[in-house]
Amino acid sequence: MTRRGFAGALVALAAGLAPLVAAAQTRFTDDGGRTVVLPSRIERVMPAGPPASVDLLMLAPEKLIGVTRALSPAQAAYLPARAGSLPGLGRLTGRGNTVNLEIVVKAAPDLIVDLGTVGDTYVSLADRVQQQTGIPYVLIGGGLADTPATLRRLGALLGAPARAELLARYADATLALVKSRIAGVPPDRRPSVYVARGPRGLETGVAGSINTEALDLVGARNVATASLGARGLADVSMEQLLAWQPEFIIAIDPGFYRAVWQDPLWQPLAAVRAKHVYLAPAWPFGWVDEPPAANRLLGLRWLAKLLYPSLFPEDIRAEARRFYALFYQQEPSDAQLDELLAGTKPPS
Repeated sequence: MTRRGFAGALVALAAGLAPLVAAAQTRFTDDGGRTVVLPSRIERVMPAGPPASVDLLMLAPEKLIGVTRALSPAQAAYLPARAGSLPGLGRLTGRGNTVNLEIVVKAAPDLIVDLGTVGDTYVSLADRVQQQTGIPYVLIGGGLADTPATLRRLGALLGAPARAELLARYADATLALVKSRIAGVPPDRRPSVYVARGPRGLETGVAGSINTEALDLVGARNVATASLGARGLADVSMEQLLAWQPEFIIAIDPGFYRAVWQDPLWQPLAAVRAKHVYLAPAWPFGWVDEPPAANRLLGLRWLAKLLYPSLFPEDIRAEARRFYALFYQQEPSDAQLDELLAGTKPPS
């Protein structure tokens, strides 16, 4: 065959394959407004950050090729065995991103998914990673209040609509329940709350930030208002806390929770004197914060029961058992429930 004939044959072959290639792809418009060409079958998915790791682990764990950070034994104990063996791939997005693109290419995912805040920075990152690796990269937005829609959208993307609908209905019911029961509580009777982050308890999430969405949805008055000038996390002083005098303190760090009862600096706070300091459960993922994904749905119910016990008489142990069986596909033991809820009662 002549060179010209061979070239013609290649052109003809390409023309014949084009319809097949087109048929094997679909187009998806993500929440960044980007049109992403997807393979017809998505079997290997890489999360770009911790929120995507959690929601993918809940929704389609069999498609997940790894998590941003390998799970600790304490986390893995609350999850099916396969979850504990997933490798840590690092994170592409957010603070402390640790993945270079060679790792992404070597991992060979069919798709990269990023969940959470969608803005110019995230769109630019997604475009750059997709262009340099050739791997489709999808952005799906949504805060805690948007969890049902986020789960349904992710389920449609991954070919898991039935499971997504099951989880989304729980999210719908939780959000509706909390909203309806606190609706009649006057603003001046809603409790003031401080979220204490870090080993000293002096970092917090300001009102309206992604870190304190659960507080906002249960109608609590976050004493760390947006006047602090921060969009997310802020450092505060003991002088500010003494002026605010929150009625409740939600601790994120267990070391701080153990120390606060004896630390003389914290004793003048009414919440400490009244023993209204509670440690947010954290296994396998935080109920109130970290990461900001569907794991916080159970935290809504936990917070609502702490702040409005008469309005939420349900047994939180039974609810936790139900949530873990549904979302993590492993029911916790009685001992694990004891561990999770140990910070609901102050030390004797």
